[in-house]
Amino acid sequence: MAAADPSELTRAERRRVLTALCITQLTGWGILYYAYPVMLAAVAADTGWSTSTAFGAFSLGLLASAVAAPRVGRLLDRVGPRPVMSWGSVLGVLALVGVALAPTLFWFIVAWVVVGLAQSAVLYPPAFAALTHWFGPQRVAAITTVTLAGGLAGTVFAPVTAVLLRHLSWQETTVVLAVILGAVTIPVHALALTPAWSRTSGATTGTRTVTGTSAAAGTSAAAGTSAATGTPETAEVATKVERTYVRRTARSRPFGFLLVVLALTGFGLFGATLNLIPMLTERGVGHETAAVIFGLVGVGQLAGRFGYPVLSRRLSAPVRAMVVLGFGAVMVLVLAVVEGPLTVLIAASIGAGAARGIYTLLQATSVSDRWGTRSFGALNGIATVPTTAAMVAAPAGGAFLGEVVGSYSTAFALLAVVTLIGAVLALGTGTVSTRPSGL
Repeated sequence: MAAADPSELTRAERRRVLTALCITQLTGWGILYYAYPVMLAAVAADTGWSTSTAFGAFSLGLLASAVAAPRVGRLLDRVGPRPVMSWGSVLGVLALVGVALAPTLFWFIVAWVVVGLAQSAVLYPPAFAALTHWFGPQRVAAITTVTLAGGLAGTVFAPVTAVLLRHLSWQETTVVLAVILGAVTIPVHALALTPAWSRTSGATTGTRTVTGTSAAAGTSAAAGTSAATGTPETAEVATKVERTYVRRTARSRPFGFLLVVLALTGFGLFGATLNLIPMLTERGVGHETAAVIFGLVGVGQLAGRFGYPVLSRRLSAPVRAMVVLGFGAVMVLVLAVVEGPLTVLIAASIGAGAARGIYTLLQATSVSDRWGTRSFGALNGIATVPTTAAMVAAPAGGAFLGEVVGSYSTAFALLAVVTLIGAVLALGTGTVSTRPSGL
């Protein structure tokens, strides 16, 4: 297969890929992630399971997605996004049907674990890998566009799911959503993600090395060239070299710092924003008003993502992360200590939402901005783990923290400290030649 050099993709190919991933991320996130919380009450009422039990199955699916992410990333490096995302869509459809037909809690949990495996193959990580590979220096704008579409998934599919539940059971609703998922994402992934994919692309172009990995870079270049001949021996050598590179990079100090930063700040930002309603009602704000303010967090997410390309051009990756995450920590702290007026709380909520929105883009570009695109799928899969784990732990973790310390205000102050620590540690994620994106 010919190398998929970004410069060799035509404008029409880039437009096709970008449009396809916008459509499938909107649909995938909407059905595989945002629809279930809308169905949660109906599931609990119909089955007799507690809400925490029913939601726990969903959380286990997210954990399965995190565990599978590194392996899916390695597979994507090897075969490309088209087969991974197409078959992931098929698996997602079958898994949702399994959720609907599960006769017992055990099989319901198993089905959600399979949904999690499908999530790892069709949601942001593989899409980001495809865009990073195919768009090269223009990847930030492409990834930002896709996350803007993905950010609308809840806005589109939450009300769609609610309407379906008015007329159908939760099982029937799940099957209808599975059909929509299959009808949209399977053909789009199969027919649109067709540009050439070379597993050696990016091995020597734009790579930023870290201590202990630069020696492997030259070896990889030679192995990658030999692998192009297509002989099994050279392909095996190239595979071993890339595995060594991934292992050395993942064990380097900057990469370790990066994982800690993503975990701490993800937990802090998600824990605060997802517990915003109980924090505000604890302050005496009406539930409906609190819900409206919570909705403005989504507005902040979109606004933040619109501004990210400018930051990526002007600031190096570590400094950019410190500034954005530090800003998020300040916004959470404002929510913790300022009781009014309401306009200040609204502004801080939007600000926290902006930081959370940019957090997704920081994670998406964290590997390529520091280590280039070499073995991006594998390394990005590893970097996805703390983010997904934070998304799983943050809702209940933030609420639990509020119970332990006695108030949500105190809990938010602690979440701000956790986020601030992560922001400071971001300065330790720099590599030998980390530069602003596109420079």
